[in-house]
Amino acid sequence: MRDRSIAIWLVSVFLLIFAMVLIGGTTRLTGSGLSMVEWHPLMGALPPMDQGAWEAVFAKYQESPQYNLVNHWMTLEDFKSIFFWEYFHRLLGRLIGVVFFVPWIYFFVRKRLRGQLAKRTAWAFVFGGAQGLLGWIMVKSGLVDEPAVSHYRLAAHLMLALFVACWILWILLDLRAQGREEAGGSERLRRWSWVVVGLVALQCIYGAFMAGTRAGFLYDTFPSMNGELVPTGIAGMNPFSDPVSIHFLHRILAWLTAAAVLVSAWRTRTGESTRGQSVVALVLASVVALQFLLGVLTVMLNMPIPIAVAHQGGGVLLLSIALANAHAWTRTRR
Repeated sequence: MRDRSIAIWLVSVFLLIFAMVLIGGTTRLTGSGLSMVEWHPLMGALPPMDQGAWEAVFAKYQESPQYNLVNHWMTLEDFKSIFFWEYFHRLLGRLIGVVFFVPWIYFFVRKRLRGQLAKRTAWAFVFGGAQGLLGWIMVKSGLVDEPAVSHYRLAAHLMLALFVACWILWILLDLRAQGREEAGGSERLRRWSWVVVGLVALQCIYGAFMAGTRAGFLYDTFPSMNGELVPTGIAGMNPFSDPVSIHFLHRILAWLTAAAVLVSAWRTRTGESTRGQSVVALVLASVVALQFLLGVLTVMLNMPIPIAVAHQGGGVLLLSIALANAHAWTRTRR
C-alpha cells in the first residue's frame, strides 16, 4: 500500500458513512426525519442552546404538516426526542465533510494525492455533497402538504449514500492491491460476482421501498405471508409502489440473493481460486446468512428499532463484502 495514512483516512470516512446510514435508519424509524424544518448547511451545526431557542424551533415545527396532521399531541419535551435524531443525522453529515475535506487538502498540498487517486477521491467529495443536497430535497418534500416523503426519494437518498461508500471502498481495495499480482481465475466467477453485487444493490433499493411505504408492518409471519406464500391478487399490483408487492419482492430477492451467494461460495471452493478469493467468498456467505436472519426477525417481531437498524446496517455490510468479492475477481487497475 503506497501511503498508509491515506488508507486510514479513507477507512475513517467509510466507517463514518456506515454510521450515517445506521443513524439515518434510526431517524426514519423514530419518525424524526421531518422534525427540522430548515436547512443551514454551514450555520446549523449548533442545536438550540436555551429555552427560548427551543421554543422558537418548536414553533416552526408546529407549522409543519407532520405536527398538524400526526404529532399535534406533542409537547416541547416530546419534540426534543425526535429533534435529536435528525439533528445528529445532519451533524454527522457535516462531520463526514470535514473529516474528508481537511485531510484531502493536506494530502493534496503535500503532493501525497496525485493523478487518478486525487481525482477519484475528489469525486467522492462531490458525490457526498450531492448526497447532502438530495437529503434536504427529500425532507423538504415532506414539509409542504403531506407529512411523508416519496419512497423513491428515500431509496435514492440511501443508494447515493451506499454509492459513495462503495466508491471509497473500491479505492481502498485498489490501494491494498497495489504491488500484488493481478487476480486470476474463472471469468465466469468474475461475472457471477457482479451478479451478486447487482442483486444485493437491488435488495437494498427494495429495503428502502419497504421503509418508505411501511410495508414491513403488513406481515409478521415467515415464510408465509399471513398464511399465503404468494399474496392474493399480487399479479395486478404495481411492483414499485404497492406495499404488498414490495414486501413480497423484498422476500423473493432475499432468497435469490442468498442462493446466488451460496452458488458463488460453492463455485469458488470447487474451482481455481486464490486463498484471498476463498476467504472473501466464505465471509460473504456468512454475512448473507446473518442478514437473512435479521430480516426474518425484523418482520416477525413487528419492526423493533434495534433489529431493524441492525438489518439496515447488515445491508451495507453485505453490499461492501459483495463488492470486495467482485474486486477479488476483477483485474485491479494499476
